[in-house]
Amino acid sequence: MEHAAFDLTLIGLLALICQWLAWRLKLPAILPLLIAGIVMGPVTGLLQPDALLGDLLFPLVSLAVAVILFEGSLTLDFGDLRGHGHIVRRLVTWGALVTGIIAIVAARYTLGLSWEMASVLGAVLVVTGPTVVLPLLQTLRAREHLSQILRWEGILIDPVGAIGAVLVYEFVALGASNGAATYTLVLFAKTALIGFGLGGLGGYLWGCVLRHHWLPQRLHSFGTLMAMLTLFTLSNMLFHESGLLTVTVMGVWLANMRGVPTQQIIEFKETLSVLLISGLFILLAARLTIDQLAQLSWPAWAFLLILVGVARPLAVWVCTAGTRLNWREKALLAWLSPRGIVAAAVASLFAIKLENLGMPGAEMLVPVTFLVIISTVVVQSLLSRPIALALKVSEPPPTGFLIIGANPVARAIAKALEESGFTVRLTDNSWDAVQEARMAGLPVYYGNPLSEHAAQHLELTGIGHLLPLSPYRELNNLAVLHFEHVLGHGKVFRLAAGTGKHAHRHQEQALDHLPLVFGESVTYAQLSSVVHRGGEVRKAKLSANFSFEDYRQAHQDRLLPLFCIGPNGRIRVANDRVPLAPRAGDTVISLIQVDSPEY
Repeated sequence: MEHAAFDLTLIGLLALICQWLAWRLKLPAILPLLIAGIVMGPVTGLLQPDALLGDLLFPLVSLAVAVILFEGSLTLDFGDLRGHGHIVRRLVTWGALVTGIIAIVAARYTLGLSWEMASVLGAVLVVTGPTVVLPLLQTLRAREHLSQILRWEGILIDPVGAIGAVLVYEFVALGASNGAATYTLVLFAKTALIGFGLGGLGGYLWGCVLRHHWLPQRLHSFGTLMAMLTLFTLSNMLFHESGLLTVTVMGVWLANMRGVPTQQIIEFKETLSVLLISGLFILLAARLTIDQLAQLSWPAWAFLLILVGVARPLAVWVCTAGTRLNWREKALLAWLSPRGIVAAAVASLFAIKLENLGMPGAEMLVPVTFLVIISTVVVQSLLSRPIALALKVSEPPPTGFLIIGANPVARAIAKALEESGFTVRLTDNSWDAVQEARMAGLPVYYGNPLSEHAAQHLELTGIGHLLPLSPYRELNNLAVLHFEHVLGHGKVFRLAAGTGKHAHRHQEQALDHLPLVFGESVTYAQLSSVVHRGGEVRKAKLSANFSFEDYRQAHQDRLLPLFCIGPNGRIRVANDRVPLAPRAGDTVISLIQVDSPEY
């Protein structure tokens, strides 16, 4: 008992360390998780999942994969599929089909798998996913339209590819257990009928529960999880292994049903998914054996080269034919195709099930999939930035601003920055504030900027600074800590909490190394008070005949300098560490009190 408790605790501790390493190194979390599992399992033998969990291993993996697939499908809004360009639509449809076909043929003739097993492997490896693509985009800094294409392909192909992989698996599994092709088609039709029918019906009924608030809001997330797991179990009871298709369809239905509040559910599942994904992949990697790893000889590497060097470039060429992309941009799209969490989870689950059915070649699914994942993530993480620079498709260093808050203070400052030519993004979880920002023509993200949903949907292309302008001190501080690692030292500022002793006593020590934006005594309350009384954010061009002191005196010292833009377009943010020191030729952006004279 104590040994089992120790192993479970060790898995949790390793998962935390791996997630932290991924955050520090700006790598997809799946990479350190899989490496940790391989070290703990086949390399050292310290962790033996089958002995640890016994008969519970298979049900736990099944439920975890169901949650992961439901999570991915819950983000598939068909409006997004229509709204992000024909290239993205082609990549997640025709591109996935081309990749799958080439992967199937390559698996058949390089790995020697049967057509059935090759089909399962090819379908599984179609999926890339946001968990591996988005961390690469943060360091890549490709042109904005390329980043958008890669970003939305990764988000949308996750559930689309998962549906395809589940359908292929269902067909192969039914054929393996029954043999006759006609009977297999009948059973497959039954699986599809139950999966799509029960998933659609369950999604509609539960969407009604959420939309009409027949359940307290605090139980929405937990209730959705239990409804999903209940449908998963019921579907499997009605027909063996139809549950994965059912929960995927249910998630897609909820994501596209009008009036269903899914934001809170998405945020809840993020915490659950981190726990499940982290533990799951350590366990799955630890199940690998030395014999399985030994099978990764030259045929497996040949399959990897075909997948990366033939399938992806051909899919990109087909999907970008007739577009305005030049060959350099197409080459970057062809290079980036890392495989991620859905591929690893689904391959591991399918391998367990197909091995139980006695399917020849099922033991190759996991090691080959893990080889593709680790190789593509490592190589593309290391080489993507140099390749983008060589192809001349990189953006210059980002100069834009991410502003925490969409309140009147944040909107006034964002508008002045945008009019000065800088990219701005506001974020707020107040719907009213978000609507006001949108009416002002400002780009804004609705939700928690620290959530996993924000990591996938909050566009940071061109963003190089963070301004915490929310009235909530805790949110400001957490955002500063989170984005300091993303944006780098000197680009993130904190906001003074107050000027009194009580406020000073409660300053977080972890933030002391960061400069205070606009000065050590400038608080949100002061900024809000000035704006509320009619204060405005204005620009003034300095010259040899009109210095900053002249500007200050013209307004009777009732102005607060915020930014200074040099003749070369470089912007400096006022703070308590480095004097702003505006000079002739600079443009000063200031907050001016209402009772100061006009300039």
